[in-house]
Amino acid sequence: MRKFILAAVGAVAVAGFTLAHIAPAEAASAYGTWKRPNGTQAKVWKCGGKMCAKVITGKNKGFVMFTGIKKVSPNTWKGDMKHPKMGKNMNFNGTVVLKGSKLSVKGCMIGGLFCDAEKWSK
Repeated sequence: MRKFILAAVGAVAVAGFTLAHIAPAEAASAYGTWKRPNGTQAKVWKCGGKMCAKVITGKNKGFVMFTGIKKVSPNTWKGDMKHPKMGKNMNFNGTVVLKGSKLSVKGCMIGGLFCDAEKWSK
């Protein structure tokens, strides 16, 4: 009986360890649907090995915020992006950082003189 209990405890511990290491990897994806601070949603997807995003709800539905920003580290992407309030002709030097369950989206122009940033949540 004692061997059975030890085996059961060991199996539970192994299962728990395995799930603990799988779950964060699934939760750490930058791709999917994100809620912006203004309540609208943005869809983020992989496009040609890079990252793309567009607004999918609200007044600016269909506005493409970034197309093809490059991954520069495991949780950071950089490249040109646009802001829904500024129109599609104005480019920002953008940075997207995944940290836990938040996506930090920041765009700057004129050498960082003018910047805007948002934190998106799943």
